[in-house]
Amino acid sequence: MRTNDARDPGSRAVPGEALAPPYTLASLWVVRHGQSTANVAYAEAERTGSTEPLPGRGADVPLSDLGRTQARALGGWLAGLARGDDDGVPGPDLVVCSPYVRARQTWELMAGHPGVVPPPLLVDERLRDREMGVFEMHPPAALRARAPEEAARRARTGDWFYRPPGGEALADAVLRVRDLVGELDRVAPGRRVLLVAHDAIAVAVRLVCAGLGATAPDGLPPVPNASVSRWDNDGRRLRPARWGDTRHLEQPGPTGSPAAATPAP
Repeated sequence: MRTNDARDPGSRAVPGEALAPPYTLASLWVVRHGQSTANVAYAEAERTGSTEPLPGRGADVPLSDLGRTQARALGGWLAGLARGDDDGVPGPDLVVCSPYVRARQTWELMAGHPGVVPPPLLVDERLRDREMGVFEMHPPAALRARAPEEAARRARTGDWFYRPPGGEALADAVLRVRDLVGELDRVAPGRRVLLVAHDAIAVAVRLVCAGLGATAPDGLPPVPNASVSRWDNDGRRLRPARWGDTRHLEQPGPTGSPAAATPAP
């Protein structure tokens, strides 16, 4: 299982690298949803070489059994913020959630943990996962088998700029996330905000907070399922403090086993 130390690997950025926007938000967290049934199916497809797309819509994919255990572990982390467990940073006073089922289920299980007093909840479509267009629910092997030219274009272009037909590049997702974070800063100044969403949203928030002139964050450590990333206000800007932190998953779950982190498909 991957674990992370207390500090974000980019928290010691060189001054002058980018013009970071001023924000009044006190703290900003991004929690990635727990393991989903699609995460499991993608891993199995990669193992077996299956070239079949998964049925259904990405928005409707639920948590797996492990994902539900991970979400409960996130609830324990959230309850611990009231005790000052995370650098003494107070917990969130506002939650904004992706409309996707796996994110909504993650928050519901977090909010139901003993000791958690749920903050107000908003759901915003700008926190949806990256859209894959005509290749929605296609594991990599399915894309390679059914559209080899597109698979080659994706490999050549890189995920940051690859835009599938009818879908988004990661760079496109940044635009809606920038709009959301800016609006939050205007309508909720000084508040501590938790976003419950997806790995693409965590990466987008990182670039948005880095500011004008920041380069696409290629080569970042992954954003595991049920991980926590955090930015703190230093009096002017939101600076990264944690990235993909999964230490809360080391605690035994209901079965006595750790709620292990799982990578993205």
